[in-house]
Amino acid sequence: MNNYYIIDSHAHIFPTKIANKAVQAIGDFYGLPMAHDGSTETLIRSGANIGVQHFVVHSTATHPDQVASINHFIHKKCLQNPSFIGFGTLHPDLDDFEKEIAHIQSLGLKGIKLHPDFQTFALDAPNALEMFSAIGNTLPVLVHLGDDRVDTSSPQRLAKVLDKNPSLLAIGAHLGGYTAWEDALQYLVGRENLYFDTSSSLAFIETDLAVQIIRSHGADKILFGVDYPMWDHAEELERFLSLPLDESERQRILGENARRLFQLPL
Repeated sequence: MNNYYIIDSHAHIFPTKIANKAVQAIGDFYGLPMAHDGSTETLIRSGANIGVQHFVVHSTATHPDQVASINHFIHKKCLQNPSFIGFGTLHPDLDDFEKEIAHIQSLGLKGIKLHPDFQTFALDAPNALEMFSAIGNTLPVLVHLGDDRVDTSSPQRLAKVLDKNPSLLAIGAHLGGYTAWEDALQYLVGRENLYFDTSSSLAFIETDLAVQIIRSHGADKILFGVDYPMWDHAEELERFLSLPLDESERQRILGENARRLFQLPL
């Protein structure tokens, strides 16, 4: 156990009946073995090993018809688990963005999660831009970024979204771009109203580049995230603590920034 106040700002959860299939699909997509099974019970156990206080939990809809049921599922899990901070989801092919955004807010969910690669849309496509315009400054949006095999979630595309929607509060997953960190440095680092999380990056990125991104963007705008069920909490914390950061930076990234962003009490 450690003495840090930790919030895991990136965790996927799934209904029991589809968890195995969903986790297998993620593993197949990335060609990586999954550390865990995608259940809420395993998430809590894994997080407890490092003293996680809160988890930002979410899932994404590959079809617009799934949006409402996923949002209700996340809401239900948050009611059952006080340590959960729920993010709803949207899909750019929805008929009424404003209606579903209001529904997400009525459920008490604290943000919106999007994964352009899984949901098969480009971040700056016309219908996606309409969706981001509807979101505006209502809720923070956690966006998967980067993949050297596809271009739908590139840092450049998020830069276009932010240029058109300056009031949007975004969280760029994977230190601004899984396998696209040089592009994140060029197009995203230093932008206002943009956080990064550390999920699914620390196992791959060079240490010097990770520290450069963190310090260039500002340690106040970096969130610790594990990307459960892909990774294990103890292993991800070990990777994070191996970065040559000072204690103030570590404390902010591991929990203080997320506590402030999500307005959690001390």
